[in-house]
Amino acid sequence: MAPTYKIAVIQLHPKPLAVEDNHSKAVEFIREAASQSCDLAVLPEYHLTSFPLCSQYQKYLNAYCSLAAELNINIVPGTIVETHDTLLTNVAYFISNTGAILGQYQKKNLWHPERPHLTSSAHEPHVAFDTPLGKVGMLICWDLAFPEAFRELIAGGAKMIIIPTFWSLADCTEKGLAYNAQSEALFLESTLVARCFENTCMVVFANAGGKKGGKKGSWAGLSQVAVPFKGALGKMGDEEGMSVVEVDMQILGGCGGGV
Repeated sequence: MAPTYKIAVIQLHPKPLAVEDNHSKAVEFIREAASQSCDLAVLPEYHLTSFPLCSQYQKYLNAYCSLAAELNINIVPGTIVETHDTLLTNVAYFISNTGAILGQYQKKNLWHPERPHLTSSAHEPHVAFDTPLGKVGMLICWDLAFPEAFRELIAGGAKMIIIPTFWSLADCTEKGLAYNAQSEALFLESTLVARCFENTCMVVFANAGGKKGGKKGSWAGLSQVAVPFKGALGKMGDEEGMSVVEVDMQILGGCGGGV
């Protein structure tokens, strides 16, 4: 019998350069997810900060490892920008409920503003890895647009693809926005569900969102868990918050058993 997993998708509104505040808020959400007996909590890309202030990345990675072990919950802490000599990398980690790092992924397909600053994983293969939730693969943000990345992970046995993201409505070109101001939201809603149907997999998508109760802006939000047959589960709007969903892995053909 296939297991059922409880997944918390956390849609944060990060404050620019306020690393400690952003981390504290993330920890609060993860503790709330653990109190609801979630198996996995996923944060957005750049939830701590973007390119600056990344020299202390190890401090925050260690903190998330300790938190995972304390709360007995698997955590993907969005992405953490790391500095290695003169190189900056944007990395997602899968931390098990024992606090062990079971997998990591460095963003391959960089968005235009990132290219002058970040180093891509370039031709490194996409690799699936074993977790307490079965075989998992990770992508980051714009990687979503490349179906071959999914195919490589699926070929490696992944049934769950986790995608921390920082994707806004303003990422579209001016010409595209003139046609449809919501075109980026349309892309996300269409592509996320299409990918899970194409690959018979679950897609866990955690995006950044706007301030709770704030003015409508360019935040896309739409964090969700997408599965075949049902589509988007627990889909959020554009505001900060958390969505908790239960997924019976039988919907993926019963191939999602834990290790």
